[in-house]
Amino acid sequence: MSTRRKFIMVLGGAAIAWPLTARAQQPERMRRIGVLMPTASDNQRYQPYLAALLQGLQQLGWTDGRNVQATVFDHPRALP
Repeated sequence: MSTRRKFIMVLGGAAIAWPLTARAQQPERMRRIGVLMPTASDNQRYQPYLAALLQGLQQLGWTDGRNVQATVFDHPRALP
């Protein structure tokens, strides 16, 4: 078999396989949650509430950093 025919066969095989690999398992979409804290985010009084939120999300199958991103925002008046 000639080199040209081998090349065309390989190229044709790649053209057929390419759409199949494009449909391969896609990474899961990252969801984003914004949490507005009534005080500074490092205030120890509100840390249990934030931990409970993340634990509840995890029980529902959402893992912070894997398929959900929780971002904590400070209340504007809490900033110096």
